[in-house]
Amino acid sequence: MSDLRPLSSSVSKLTSATFSKKFVALGRVLNSWDDIIGPEMAVKAQPVKIHYRKPKTAADKPEATLEIAATSADAALLHYQKDLILARINQLFGDQWITGLRFVHVAANTENNYAPSRKFSAPLPQADLESLKTDLSGIEDEEIRNCLEKLGQSVLKKERLKK
Repeated sequence: MSDLRPLSSSVSKLTSATFSKKFVALGRVLNSWDDIIGPEMAVKAQPVKIHYRKPKTAADKPEATLEIAATSADAALLHYQKDLILARINQLFGDQWITGLRFVHVAANTENNYAPSRKFSAPLPQADLESLKTDLSGIEDEEIRNCLEKLGQSVLKKERLKK
Protein backbone atom coordinates (compact mmCIF):
# COMPACT_ATOMS: atom_id res chain seq x y z
CA MET A 1 0.00 0.00 0.00
CA SER A 2 2.92 2.35 0.59
CA ASP A 3 3.99 2.35 -3.09
CA LEU A 4 0.83 4.10 -4.25
CA ARG A 5 1.67 7.52 -5.63
CA PRO A 6 -0.36 10.14 -7.46
CA LEU A 7 -0.37 9.61 -11.22
CA SER A 8 0.69 13.21 -11.73
CA SER A 9 4.13 12.50 -10.26
CA SER A 10 4.80 9.72 -12.78
CA VAL A 11 3.43 11.63 -15.76
CA SER A 12 5.49 14.72 -14.97
CA LYS A 13 8.65 12.62 -14.74
CA LEU A 14 7.93 11.03 -18.11
CA THR A 15 7.14 14.27 -19.92
CA SER A 16 9.51 16.71 -18.24
CA ALA A 17 12.47 15.52 -20.29
CA THR A 18 10.61 16.21 -23.52
CA PHE A 19 8.52 19.26 -22.71
CA SER A 20 9.17 22.01 -20.27
CA LYS A 21 6.54 24.62 -19.38
CA LYS A 22 7.53 26.67 -22.39
CA PHE A 23 6.59 23.89 -24.80
CA VAL A 24 3.30 22.68 -23.32
CA ALA A 25 1.26 23.86 -26.31
CA LEU A 26 3.59 22.21 -28.82
CA GLY A 27 3.51 19.06 -26.71
CA ARG A 28 -0.27 19.00 -26.88
CA VAL A 29 -0.09 19.29 -30.67
CA LEU A 30 2.54 16.54 -30.88
CA ASN A 31 0.47 14.18 -28.74
CA SER A 32 -2.52 14.57 -31.07
CA TRP A 33 -0.62 14.94 -34.35
CA ASP A 34 -1.82 11.62 -35.85
CA ASP A 35 -5.43 12.67 -35.22
CA ILE A 36 -4.88 16.12 -36.70
CA ILE A 37 -3.33 15.27 -40.08
CA GLY A 38 -3.72 11.50 -40.29
CA PRO A 39 -1.21 8.69 -39.71
CA GLU A 40 0.21 8.70 -43.28
CA MET A 41 1.08 12.39 -43.27
CA ALA A 42 2.13 12.37 -39.60
CA VAL A 43 5.19 10.33 -40.60
CA LYS A 44 6.09 12.79 -43.37
CA ALA A 45 5.47 16.12 -41.60
CA GLN A 46 6.06 17.19 -38.01
CA PRO A 47 5.16 20.31 -36.02
CA VAL A 48 8.33 22.14 -35.07
CA LYS A 49 7.48 25.41 -33.39
CA ILE A 50 4.65 27.72 -32.43
CA HIS A 51 5.20 31.44 -33.04
CA TYR A 52 3.16 33.77 -30.88
CA ARG A 53 2.43 37.36 -31.91
CA LYS A 54 0.99 39.86 -29.47
CA PRO A 55 -2.14 41.72 -30.55
CA LYS A 56 -1.63 45.22 -31.93
CA THR A 57 -4.58 46.62 -30.03
CA ALA A 58 -6.42 45.50 -26.92
CA ALA A 59 -9.44 44.52 -29.01
CA ASP A 60 -7.44 42.16 -31.24
CA LYS A 61 -6.78 38.53 -30.40
CA PRO A 62 -3.23 37.20 -30.12
CA GLU A 63 -2.02 35.23 -33.13
CA ALA A 64 -0.27 31.87 -33.06
CA THR A 65 1.32 30.24 -36.09
CA LEU A 66 2.25 26.57 -36.14
CA GLU A 67 5.45 25.80 -38.03
CA ILE A 68 5.42 22.40 -39.78
CA ALA A 69 8.53 20.73 -41.24
CA ALA A 70 7.84 18.86 -44.50
CA THR A 71 9.32 18.22 -47.93
CA SER A 72 8.21 20.51 -50.75
CA ALA A 73 5.80 17.93 -52.17
CA ASP A 74 4.26 17.16 -48.78
CA ALA A 75 4.04 20.87 -47.95
CA ALA A 76 2.08 21.41 -51.18
CA LEU A 77 -0.36 18.66 -50.21
CA LEU A 78 -0.70 20.05 -46.70
CA HIS A 79 -1.18 23.58 -48.05
CA TYR A 80 -4.40 22.44 -49.74
CA GLN A 81 -5.56 20.97 -46.43
CA LYS A 82 -4.62 24.07 -44.43
CA ASP A 83 -8.18 25.01 -43.45
CA LEU A 84 -8.98 21.43 -42.44
CA ILE A 85 -5.82 21.18 -40.31
CA LEU A 86 -6.58 24.49 -38.59
CA ALA A 87 -10.16 23.39 -37.95
CA ARG A 88 -9.00 20.11 -36.40
CA ILE A 89 -6.42 21.83 -34.19
CA ASN A 90 -8.92 24.42 -33.01
CA GLN A 91 -11.57 21.74 -32.48
CA LEU A 92 -9.22 19.79 -30.21
CA PHE A 93 -7.77 22.76 -28.31
CA GLY A 94 -10.30 25.56 -28.47
CA ASP A 95 -11.58 28.26 -30.77
CA GLN A 96 -8.87 30.03 -32.80
CA TRP A 97 -6.01 28.70 -30.69
CA ILE A 98 -3.78 28.43 -33.78
CA THR A 99 -4.50 31.10 -36.37
CA GLY A 100 -2.07 30.12 -39.13
CA LEU A 101 0.25 27.47 -40.53
CA ARG A 102 3.74 27.93 -41.94
CA PHE A 103 5.64 25.20 -43.77
CA VAL A 104 9.39 24.81 -43.32
CA HIS A 105 11.31 22.96 -46.02
CA VAL A 106 13.06 19.68 -45.23
CA ALA A 107 15.25 18.20 -47.97
CA ALA A 108 13.62 15.15 -49.57
CA ASN A 109 16.88 13.28 -50.16
CA THR A 110 18.01 13.38 -46.54
CA GLU A 111 16.61 11.65 -43.51
CA ASN A 112 13.78 13.69 -42.04
CA ASN A 113 15.09 14.83 -38.65
CA TYR A 114 11.63 15.92 -37.54
CA ALA A 115 9.79 12.67 -38.20
CA PRO A 116 9.59 10.44 -35.17
CA SER A 117 11.34 7.12 -35.34
CA ARG A 118 8.54 4.62 -35.30
CA LYS A 119 9.80 1.38 -33.85
CA PHE A 120 7.27 -1.37 -33.81
CA SER A 121 7.73 -3.69 -30.88
CA ALA A 122 6.09 -6.97 -30.10
CA PRO A 123 2.74 -6.69 -28.35
CA LEU A 124 2.65 -6.93 -24.59
CA PRO A 125 2.01 -10.35 -23.07
CA GLN A 126 -1.63 -11.03 -22.25
CA ALA A 127 -0.77 -11.30 -18.54
CA ASP A 128 0.57 -7.72 -18.52
CA LEU A 129 -2.52 -6.43 -20.33
CA GLU A 130 -4.84 -8.21 -17.91
CA SER A 131 -2.87 -6.90 -14.92
CA LEU A 132 -3.11 -3.35 -16.27
CA LYS A 133 -6.86 -3.67 -16.87
CA THR A 134 -7.32 -5.03 -13.35
CA ASP A 135 -5.36 -2.11 -11.87
CA LEU A 136 -7.49 0.40 -13.79
CA SER A 137 -10.85 -1.31 -13.24
CA GLY A 138 -11.68 1.03 -10.33
CA ILE A 139 -11.72 4.09 -12.60
CA GLU A 140 -15.30 4.87 -13.60
CA ASP A 141 -14.68 7.42 -16.37
CA GLU A 142 -14.15 5.38 -19.54
CA GLU A 143 -12.19 8.08 -21.38
CA ILE A 144 -9.72 8.55 -18.51
CA ARG A 145 -9.41 4.77 -18.08
CA ASN A 146 -8.61 4.35 -21.82
CA CYS A 147 -6.00 7.13 -21.71
CA LEU A 148 -4.37 5.63 -18.63
CA GLU A 149 -4.40 2.21 -20.26
CA LYS A 150 -2.56 3.59 -23.31
CA LEU A 151 -0.06 5.32 -21.02
CA GLY A 152 0.44 2.13 -19.01
CA GLN A 153 1.01 0.08 -22.16
CA SER A 154 3.58 2.60 -23.39
CA VAL A 155 5.42 2.55 -20.07
CA LEU A 156 5.43 -1.26 -19.97
CA LYS A 157 6.71 -1.46 -23.57
CA LYS A 158 9.45 1.05 -22.78
CA GLU A 159 10.50 -0.98 -19.73
CA ARG A 160 10.63 -4.14 -21.86
CA LEU A 161 12.90 -2.40 -24.40
CA LYS A 162 15.33 -1.38 -21.64
CA LYS A 163 15.79 -4.99 -20.53
